[in-house]
Amino acid sequence: MTANDFDFLHGRWRVANRKIADIAGRGTEWVEFGARADVRPVLGGAANVDTFDAGDWEGMTLRQYDPAAGLWRIWWASTRAPGQLDPPLEGRFTDGHGVFLGEDVVGGHAVAVRFDWTAGPAPVWRQSFSYDGGDTWQENWVMRFEPA
Repeated sequence: MTANDFDFLHGRWRVANRKIADIAGRGTEWVEFGARADVRPVLGGAANVDTFDAGDWEGMTLRQYDPAAGLWRIWWASTRAPGQLDPPLEGRFTDGHGVFLGEDVVGGHAVAVRFDWTAGPAPVWRQSFSYDGGDTWQENWVMRFEPA
């Protein structure tokens, strides 16, 4: 785990998304849509910022490495929640797999949030929620990245 863990993500990407349509309502209907992402290093490489364009909405992520703690923190914001920055998730990579955990409130319910990153030339990101303190997880969004 180093400040270079997310270097695989730098660049421009086409993103295939598969997401539960109503995450806040704990829905079960999946939708698919395309998006574009542009990821660049900042702060001398100890962080990166991405912009995510899904056509009718936009998002952005800040990922920052904390060398003293040996972990990454990830923040998300989007035009779907104007003026809000989601609480950070924290975690690290081991053998090309990153696990990041945090707490949030979604649809009025406290939820544990998990991001799973699989590094490589065709990265995959997965988001899961737990409503029981992490005993069980429901995957609700998958992004597959291809170079643009």
